Amino acid sequence: MQFTSPGQVAVIGGGSWATAIAKIVLRHEEKINWYFRRDDRIEEFKRLGHNPAYLTAQQFDVTRINFSSDINKIVNESDTLIFVTPSPYLKGHLSKLKASIREKMVCIAIKGIVPDDNITISKYFQQTFNIPADHIAAIGGPSHAEEVAMDRLCYLTVGCPSSDNARMVADLLTNKYVKTSVSTDIEGIEYSSVLKNIYAIAAGFCHGLKCGDNFQAVLVANATQEMDRFLEAVEQNSERKIIKTAYLGDLLVTMYSNFSRNRTFGTMIGNGASVKVAQVEMEMIAEGYYGTACMKAINRHYHVNMPILDAVYNVLYEGIKPEVEIKLLSDSFR
Repeated sequence: MQFTSPGQVAVIGGGSWATAIAKIVLRHEEKINWYFRRDDRIEEFKRLGHNPAYLTAQQFDVTRINFSSDINKIVNESDTLIFVTPSPYLKGHLSKLKASIREKMVCIAIKGIVPDDNITISKYFQQTFNIPADHIAAIGGPSHAEEVAMDRLCYLTVGCPSSDNARMVADLLTNKYVKTSVSTDIEGIEYSSVLKNIYAIAAGFCHGLKCGDNFQAVLVANATQEMDRFLEAVEQNSERKIIKTAYLGDLLVTMYSNFSRNRTFGTMIGNGASVKVAQVEMEMIAEGYYGTACMKAINRHYHVNMPILDAVYNVLYEGIKPEVEIKLLSDSFR
């Protein structure tokens, strides 16, 4: 089925990227529906005119937003659903969903894997809700919410098996500071968005350990190769070029930027904090923590050589010191 227009758009989630997505969509749409889990956050948003917890400097005209903590109400009243919740909480939100989403356009702006199931979010929607593949799009690319809030240039790639539906979603997101492209490589975009968070944690280890810029560059080069090996093992796609924005671009910004929560998380551990302390002190979720366990489980099926993934897993889940794992990596890199 081809969607000729987005119809009524809903944003599902209340975090920083959800807030940035809402800002982008409101450049095109007169009104949006917006699902928040907590009623108190909704009331504060309406009173203050901004998200009380994330991107608080970003003001909204709340008369253009239909808020609700009832996900079924939001879904029933919407045609295009943009899911922007942390991956560990996605199943919890969807467990409340009784309304059908089979005929909706489902857009995934979540850079994670479904925990326990260890599958991409697009596959989860297909298997759980019987949604046709052409009705699902993934939004990827270098896109820190903080920079979107400041109207800084952002480059997004929309992946969908249907190029027409991908373009419809891309047009919804395009404006003077958001540039878009389309792709059929939805699985590649999803997996790369998970892997780049894991590699950003490794970059954080190195930053905390003061390994220097030379080694960071070598780490990025090897992470790019590792990502490419895995994506090729999962699914070969003639359209995919690892140097494109959705892959290398997203990888670079996540490994280098001070806005990267995964890099920050890794830096705290590299500086000597325990994994649990780093998690407690982080104000936002580091998706790469959960993605690491998921990707480790997934790669048991593919058997791809992924030493950086293994190193991050050993630090986060096996209690190995980051300096030990980074030393092993440094000895193996060329």
